[in-house]
Amino acid sequence: MKNKFYTYIQNLQDQICKGLETVEGQAKFREDLWERPEGGGGRTRVIENGTVFEKGGVNISAVHGKLPEAMQKMFNVGEADFFACGLSLVLHPKNPMVPTVHANWRYFEMYDDNGNVIQQWFGGGQDLTPYYLFEEDAIHFHQTCKTACDKHNPEFYPKYKKQCDSYFWNAHRNEARGIGGLFFDYCKATDTMSMQDWYNFVTEVGNSFLEAYVPIVEKRKDLAYTPEQRTWQEIRRGRYVEFNLVHDKGTLFGLKTNGRIESILMSLPPHVQWVYDHHAEAGSEEEKLVNVLENPRNWIADC
Repeated sequence: MKNKFYTYIQNLQDQICKGLETVEGQAKFREDLWERPEGGGGRTRVIENGTVFEKGGVNISAVHGKLPEAMQKMFNVGEADFFACGLSLVLHPKNPMVPTVHANWRYFEMYDDNGNVIQQWFGGGQDLTPYYLFEEDAIHFHQTCKTACDKHNPEFYPKYKKQCDSYFWNAHRNEARGIGGLFFDYCKATDTMSMQDWYNFVTEVGNSFLEAYVPIVEKRKDLAYTPEQRTWQEIRRGRYVEFNLVHDKGTLFGLKTNGRIESILMSLPPHVQWVYDHHAEAGSEEEKLVNVLENPRNWIADC
């Protein structure tokens, strides 16, 4: 399974980067191969200063070795060997009318002293962070997520949508990071779902990413915007940074386990503002977004 999924994310990285370069039109991804001293490595691809994408990254990694102490405490186990691989991406567009997007899909194994697999699971998801709310875009993104989920279990979309709303919540601001999508973790074999079934589901979601995001980018990337709207984008990006550095488990785990710092912090936008005691103007488009972030909505009517 680990070889199968790693091959999948290698191909998915190629597919996603090609699709994003097509919509970008100018900038190309720069590739950076790296090795982890404790075992394994990755392939980081970053795009910067484009006409559409100000900064973005589509990274894959496959790491293995002794389970770091932080993970031993997390899983309540002693010393053990592990393998983990995944694809993680974040895209920060230049135009504030185009939303930021994040996605990742990952697989984990843990072994006993004889090399037998004793734990294995999948995790992942994809979520959208707009700066200006176009409801049709939110519906399109969520409908694409729901269509992928429904092919495997009609209960998945409402369950993982709810988990996404709960996870990407800036508790210290009492608001969501964005308008959500899907979030799932610790997807293990059960009586009704084998690991192959989970593989089929996770890859279905991964394959849906370009369909979920690119049409939104194409629709909004050439819209006019003002300096004031750009300032609002940078203020909202500050909330994105706050979530990643204060709450995000993946970022915190990477920082605590000698992860590759450039890949971990790839998710941070290049231009951000923190304005003291800033509030959106009453009745404005900015306030419309904040109201939705404070009260997450069901974007699909029948869920």
